[in-house]
Amino acid sequence: MKKHIIIIFALFFSQIIGIPSKDDFNKKFIEVASKGNPTVVSIISETVRENNMFGGFGFGVPKEFEDMFPQFEERGRSLGSGVIIDEINGYIVTNNHVVERAESIKIVLYDDREFEAEVIGRHEQTDLAVLKIKADNLSQVDMGDSDKLQPGEWVIAIGSPFGINLNHTVTAGIISATGRSDVISARNFEDFIQHDAAINPGNSGGGLFNLDGKLIGINNAIATDGWSRTNAGVGFAIPINQTKRIIEDLISMGDVKGAWLGISFQEISENLSLKLDLDDTKGVMVTQILKNSPAENANLQKQDVIIEIDGQKINGTSDLRNIIFHKYPGTEINLTIMRKGQKINKIVILSDRPSDEALYGSYEEEKADFDLLGLKIQTDKNGSIKVTEVKKETSAYKEDIKEGDIITQIDEKNIDNIENYYDAIANIVSGDIVLVGVTTINQSKNFSQTYSRYIAIKVD
Repeated sequence: MKKHIIIIFALFFSQIIGIPSKDDFNKKFIEVASKGNPTVVSIISETVRENNMFGGFGFGVPKEFEDMFPQFEERGRSLGSGVIIDEINGYIVTNNHVVERAESIKIVLYDDREFEAEVIGRHEQTDLAVLKIKADNLSQVDMGDSDKLQPGEWVIAIGSPFGINLNHTVTAGIISATGRSDVISARNFEDFIQHDAAINPGNSGGGLFNLDGKLIGINNAIATDGWSRTNAGVGFAIPINQTKRIIEDLISMGDVKGAWLGISFQEISENLSLKLDLDDTKGVMVTQILKNSPAENANLQKQDVIIEIDGQKINGTSDLRNIIFHKYPGTEINLTIMRKGQKINKIVILSDRPSDEALYGSYEEEKADFDLLGLKIQTDKNGSIKVTEVKKETSAYKEDIKEGDIITQIDEKNIDNIENYYDAIANIVSGDIVLVGVTTINQSKNFSQTYSRYIAIKVD
């Protein structure tokens, strides 16, 4: 009797508080799949590249000797997914890596119709692209609001994993986290939705939907064990609110004009926080101010610590990169900084991001001081840290570090950008012995030779 009472009470209570039944969940998932499937497409990209008899085995051939070896065309095919965002104009959003090397692109719709697509615009840094097809009777996706997402929410992924035979595969999971960054090492701008809906190669560019059937993300990447390319329960999607501005720019201009602040910056370590008299390690420290930049015009200084932008807290470097990038040139922002223990507000008017040539040129114009290792450095066109000058009579000079050398490692920290470099030397003091990884490139008229070494430098 007591058991029956408990069951009846539980059923009554579930109705009162609105707990959905199993049938309700089933209906929701079916509705989302029915609504989302017609808006998702399969993308078949045909690629062509030139290769030589050694290229297929992973061996490079110096340019000077390429004519000695037979060249051939290597054709390939890759599969991805996309989402229809404009049924009238036939616009489709997908990942840049799905189409970046494509000679031709074929779109396969949910009703099996096929169309040739043209690339309207691509943006490598955010890995987004917009395609266009000429077709009638398309189904356009409804956009959601990714800013309101919370961990634990149900999501549904739709795409074409592994091959066209598995197109419009529907999988479900939950949001594991939002605001994930430092996921892809080559990417500057990251603010991923992490979820555990099963996605695999071929899902790239496909849709991530909420239970209202609205698009809240574009599936982009998976985490693997390093050997397998299959799903391991950790997937990442680009939030739809982040894509809207990119899509608009690609459609209107074919490119994206990111705003520019004109600084180099680094994370705040615990020792650096103590050194700068900060309350915690949140924020980013300015390490370089480029010539004729918005930062220079606003009188920012080296060692300023940026803690807020327009009232939004800056916890680390990814926060600053993402916020600035998604602003338009000409936008006025309010920086809250800590300078020598005092909180200061600075109004900065962002500008157009210069071309790579102009940007790297501004690095060269910057007359930096010698750092703790006795080096002057700059970022080269590949993003590597290049030595521009070595201070005489220092340990670095005596150990034969030369102008043009590339710094690859400091102690156990790999150096692949300016932020990593300044972070690695931030806590070095006089008398320390630092292990520095150096790559030297010897170039002559006919060939170049590269070799790497480690050098123990005693800090003067």
